[in-house]
Amino acid sequence: MTVYINEAHPDDEWQMDVNREEQVVYRQPTTFAERQALAAVLVERLKYRLPLAIDGIDNPADKAYAAWPERIYVIGQGGRIVYKGGMGPFGFKPEEAEKTLAAHLEMAAATTD
Repeated sequence: MTVYINEAHPDDEWQMDVNREEQVVYRQPTTFAERQALAAVLVERLKYRLPLAIDGIDNPADKAYAAWPERIYVIGQGGRIVYKGGMGPFGFKPEEAEKTLAAHLEMAAATTD
């Protein structure tokens, strides 16, 4: 699942040229409804297909998981963190998370047999 948090490159803060070129330029949401609308752009226009949750406007998930600008966690049974990736973009290593998830699922399946 992906949790949609603050805009990483909003027009009213720190914008990137590639966003302007691709016409994905938005202001930082100040209400939950605005954040929902931007999450809809991700799903509809950019065809994002993973399950998506939306962080509250006071950013509780971002604060709890130090998620900005991007971070991968693998959460195991009982809510235990089994993988905490580095901060993106340079610490963003999906292949590490994938290996951890696969090993964790294999171990979980073996204990339920």
